[in-house]
Formats: sequence, structure tokens, C-alpha cells
Amino acid sequence: MKLERLMAITMILLNRKRVQAQELADKLEVSLRTIYRDLESLSLAGIPLVSYTGTDGGYEIMEGYRLDRQMLTFDELTALVTALRGLQSTQALEASNIDRLLEKVGTLVSQAEQERISGGHQLQIDFAPWKSSNSERKKYESLQQAVKGLKRIRFHYLNARGEDTERCVEPVGLALKGYVWYLHGYCLSRKAFRTFRLSRIRELQVLEESFTRRDLTEDQSSRREWKRDANRPKVDLVLRISGDAKVHAADRFEDHEIERQADGTFLIRTSLPEGKWLTNFLLQFGTDLLILEPAYMAEKLQEAALKIAALYGGSHTSVREAE
Repeated sequence: MKLERLMAITMILLNRKRVQAQELADKLEVSLRTIYRDLESLSLAGIPLVSYTGTDGGYEIMEGYRLDRQMLTFDELTALVTALRGLQSTQALEASNIDRLLEKVGTLVSQAEQERISGGHQLQIDFAPWKSSNSERKKYESLQQAVKGLKRIRFHYLNARGEDTERCVEPVGLALKGYVWYLHGYCLSRKAFRTFRLSRIRELQVLEESFTRRDLTEDQSSRREWKRDANRPKVDLVLRISGDAKVHAADRFEDHEIERQADGTFLIRTSLPEGKWLTNFLLQFGTDLLILEPAYMAEKLQEAALKIAALYGGSHTSVREAE
């Protein structure tokens, strides 16, 4: 415990110009006398501490003293700090752990380099969704605790077909893919490893039942499961999109797939996985999109549009009746 406290004091002093002993005591939740003893221990260990009296008094480490950063270059440290700050926008790691790691990285650079890192905004990473709630954060935290504590979980899950089932799962880990969080674990009801989208998990319970982590084979890994999703049959599409939807198109298609036409419209040639999601994806464009090829996809979109129109065609039409 004392060693951890000494390391913490060193990190704080290396990252701050001057710190008062009382502030250290409050931060580390120990007595002022303990802090004085710790500071003496650090001084005896060779850490060049300097003390100042008066209103602005306190302790600081002699200017120019830095821990050995060995083979890391300044650019590599900057990349590390950028990545860590990006992780702060998620619940993937405990905030306190990231803060401590950032403090340690800060000890490896000079004050001038710290200012360069803080002032440089060439690259910023933020994985946080535009819409985030306390319930979602609690879900992340509960799943993290279950993964670390090897505790089984129970929840209701809504799959891609709209089926609601209750699952009991031995959680293996969380993964961020395409700005979407997933849970990977062994599903006891399916007797196989499965990947669950966190946004579809409801009524999550962390059980008191412990489990022994199962071995992950290549056939059982989430990576292979995602590869299967990526290898689903695709359909070649030729679309015409109005000029009013050019920003919408730029957000969703690659540059080489978009061809500007003389009349101001855009021709899109792309390949996308088949399924109900594709129809829903194309419906996002509303009247700004026309499917030129293939004909059967145009018919599917027309059928979907007619069902939507049926919802509003009569005062007594229900969602189920429109289906």
C-alpha cells in the first residue's frame, strides 16, 4: 500500500508544478503526517524534491527531472495520449484507470512537450454515441463487472428478426465495432458462443452464479462470427439520388461509388448485404432515391413504401394491419 502511495505521489508531482502536502493528503485519503513521511522516503530514494514555504508554498520535483521513457518517441506518446483520451469517451475502461495511465504518460514528457500535446488538436477521437443515457452507462458497468467477476448474466434479447428471447450467458468480453458495442459470451440456452448487440439487451441481471471461462476456439470466436456477417450474399445496386441528398449520400457511400450527373443528380454503384435491413436503409432517403437496378429491389422498396402509406391511408389502420 505504501509503495502504491509513493508511486501516486511521484506521478502527481511530475505532472504538477507545485502541490501542497494537505492536497496530497486529501487526494490519497491519509493523514498529513503520513504524507510528510512519504515525501521524506521519496527524497531518500533519490527523487529531487524541493519544498517552498509561504502562501504559495508546497512541494515540487526539480525542473528537468523525468522518468526514463526509454524507446518511446514524442509522436508515439502523443498517439498514446490521443487514444487514451478517446477511450475516456466510452465506458470500456474505468475512468480512474485511464486517468492514472494518462498521469503516468505525462511523467515521461517535459512541461513543454505536455503543452504541445495539450495544445495540439490535429486528431481527436470520441467513441461516445450522440445519444447516451445513464441506463446505457449502467449497462456497460454491469457487464464489465460480470466479465471481470466471471458472473453469469440473464437478459431479454431482441434479435435482428424481431424475436424477443430470454438468455442466460457467460460473458467473455465487450467489443466496439463500427461505433456499436457488442457483448460476446457463451449462451447457455443455445449451447454455443454468441455475440449480442448491447442496444438490444433489456432487463439485464448480473447473477450470483460464477462460471469457469471456456476455451475460445477459432470456430467459436466473435471474429469468425463477424466474418460470416461480412460474407453474407450481397446485391449490386445502381441508384439515382437527388442533389438535395448529396450530404446524406456522402455519409453512407464511398467516394468511388458516387458519380455526379450533368443534371445535378448522383449515380451510385455499390454492393450491400441483402436482408430486411437493406430495405430499411434505402427507405431513409425517402423520395430522394430511385433504384435503377436490380428490378426486384425496386419492387421490394415499393412494397415497403405502400405499407407505410397504408398506415396513414385510413384513420383506423394499425401498424399490424399495414403489415
